[in-house]
Amino acid sequence: MVEIDIEKENKAIAKEYKELLRISYQTLSADDKKLIRKAFDVAVDAHQDQRRKSGEAYIFHPIAVAKIVASEIGLGATGIAAALMHDVVEDTEITVADIERMFNPKVAQLVEGLTKISQVQKDLNVSMQAENFRKMLLTLNDDVRVILIKLADRLHNMQTMESMPEHKQVKIASETLYIYAPLAHRLGLYNIKSKLEDLGLKYTEPAVYNDIVSKIKETKEEQDAYIKDISDVLQKSLDEEGVDYVIKGRPKSIYSIRRKMKAQNVSFDEVYDKFALRIVYKSNQHDEKFIAWKIYSIVTDHYRPSPSRLRDWISSPKSTGYEALHITVMGPKGRWVEIQVRSERMDEIAEKGYAAHYKYKQGATEESGLDVWLNLLKEALENSETNAVDFVEDFKMNLYAKEIFVFTPKGEIKSLPKGATSLDFAFSIHSEIGIKTRGTRVNGKLVPLNTELKSGDQIEIITSPNQKPTAHWLDFVTTSRAKNKIRNVLNENTKKIAEEGKELLTRKLKHLKITINEQVINELVNFFRLKTSLDLFYRVGIGTIENQQLKDYAAQKSNTLMNFFKSKISRKAQTADEDIHRQVISSNYDMLVFGIDQDKLDYKLSTCCNPIPGDEVFGFVTINEGIKVHKKDCPNAISLQSNYAYRIIMARWIDSSQQEFKAILHITGMDSMGLTNELTKVISNNMHVNIQSISLSGEAGIFNGQVTVIVQNNIILKKLIDNIKKIDGIEKVTRVNKN
Repeated sequence: MVEIDIEKENKAIAKEYKELLRISYQTLSADDKKLIRKAFDVAVDAHQDQRRKSGEAYIFHPIAVAKIVASEIGLGATGIAAALMHDVVEDTEITVADIERMFNPKVAQLVEGLTKISQVQKDLNVSMQAENFRKMLLTLNDDVRVILIKLADRLHNMQTMESMPEHKQVKIASETLYIYAPLAHRLGLYNIKSKLEDLGLKYTEPAVYNDIVSKIKETKEEQDAYIKDISDVLQKSLDEEGVDYVIKGRPKSIYSIRRKMKAQNVSFDEVYDKFALRIVYKSNQHDEKFIAWKIYSIVTDHYRPSPSRLRDWISSPKSTGYEALHITVMGPKGRWVEIQVRSERMDEIAEKGYAAHYKYKQGATEESGLDVWLNLLKEALENSETNAVDFVEDFKMNLYAKEIFVFTPKGEIKSLPKGATSLDFAFSIHSEIGIKTRGTRVNGKLVPLNTELKSGDQIEIITSPNQKPTAHWLDFVTTSRAKNKIRNVLNENTKKIAEEGKELLTRKLKHLKITINEQVINELVNFFRLKTSLDLFYRVGIGTIENQQLKDYAAQKSNTLMNFFKSKISRKAQTADEDIHRQVISSNYDMLVFGIDQDKLDYKLSTCCNPIPGDEVFGFVTINEGIKVHKKDCPNAISLQSNYAYRIIMARWIDSSQQEFKAILHITGMDSMGLTNELTKVISNNMHVNIQSISLSGEAGIFNGQVTVIVQNNIILKKLIDNIKKIDGIEKVTRVNKN
């Protein structure tokens, strides 16, 4: 029986291998096929005794990763071979040196980059995950293909997570949404980005994901008919003009629909552009722009465009290399529809990103947007002295940032992330210019350094040789390049001042008859409630620690015995106090339990999302404030679960009858006589609900209100919301996370 299974499995493996060769984006030579075959044989042999959690042979995983690399990312034989062997060094006796001997240095280098980073000592103050991300990004210095294969590996892991325990699914999905999806976006792999985001949502918010999926299925026929209506109208005119094209209708990704629902505070039915039409046309490179605008003209002859939502990424491509014309038009039945216009070349670059970019770029002298970005990334990684979490936060912000296009005084165009300031612009030209920036002019007018730039602005930088960055500058910039450079300069200054401070402190303590040593330094750090000796020396250097304070320390040091007794007494009192406090907490907040054993622990409710009983929540172990409880859909949840997975503990409500909680409701509608009176009556008459505060305003017939209510759980809250919605004139009632 087992023999037959193995035979069947071997046939399936052979079939997958043939499929891999067939779907390759690059044309494979005979030598390429030999290289791939050899890598395949090495991988099959290395993994022959391994099985995945689902029970299938492990080799199916590297083959699946290689297939994604070959068809969706479009790498050649070297990339495919490395993908097939990406787990070989980690899981078996084979070394990187063996691979170099069997293949070539390039394949070995890629496999080495892909061998997972070994776990270092877990330290509660440093996020392991962020540190691992930083190390992973460092491999970009060697070869961007390492990250591309890593993305394929992550995509396949996300597609096959069903048999994992829930807490692992949430951790991996959060990491994916936090860094891998933005990386795919930045490398121009929009298909992979969408798949990663959808799968990330599937495991972080399963109920929301399943709800949207079922609604998409329900409306599919209607959507298809709608797309066909528009396609039929456009086809007739495009054919008459002799354009060689295909029209594809595609639904927006589940994740992007969810993002729109959240951003606009609307339900699924209220999201208008749930799908897009794509017109992909054949053209030589010379005529691409001309044909794109010809198609624009045909589309807008039939449907009225929204001028504010026209995106021309053909004249100014995104720094990811993405080129297209996006037109949002008013379609039939008064619905907005996005129509994307791309040539076949642009479409390939949008789907394959890096690989297609280089296929079409051969012979071109101009540095691509991707190359510019990779160089900036290398600079950020080399200069980065910040802690890993800050680094990853900064880096992530620059991954997903929308772009603006601004001009230098000479009329050269530069791309910056949306939200960038005039000081960011100075650092984007050159870090030395950034450091010496004294002032900035935008469109000829002198403006503050933190002025947010808009597309089309022309910026001039005024420098001074005596100018130095200050700590305030960190608040004036948004790009990681500028932040890293400013931090580096500030750190150098801090170290210089600290060195002077140490000498000064030594002299001052000598006068007080104290010899400076490690123990004295530690005592002083604790005495002044600082974190490090560098903080201590720096404060002495800038004069914020005065002589009198040092005398106080000396007096305390000479009276250590008395202090010892004092600390014992105060410590006892504090413990007793803490015990009383604990009893109060445990008796009042006994409905939330933590971990698999459902322990009752002390906790605080986080103010960023104000959870109430009945909400889906998790616990986060902070360094100073114990356990903080967040809602699962809290704006900070993805970042916490990804960066600090080892500090997350399961939490759930088991009893919600004892305690009352605050919830904030935002209410909008049409202003009418007696509406306020009706609203307060409905809330007051609702059992177990008290109004804490109410703020209502009406302007030009529109009613806006914010009501803070005290409720016992979310069932009562939902009932209250339903009752408010029934009031004549009320259009929308939503619960607000923040105060």
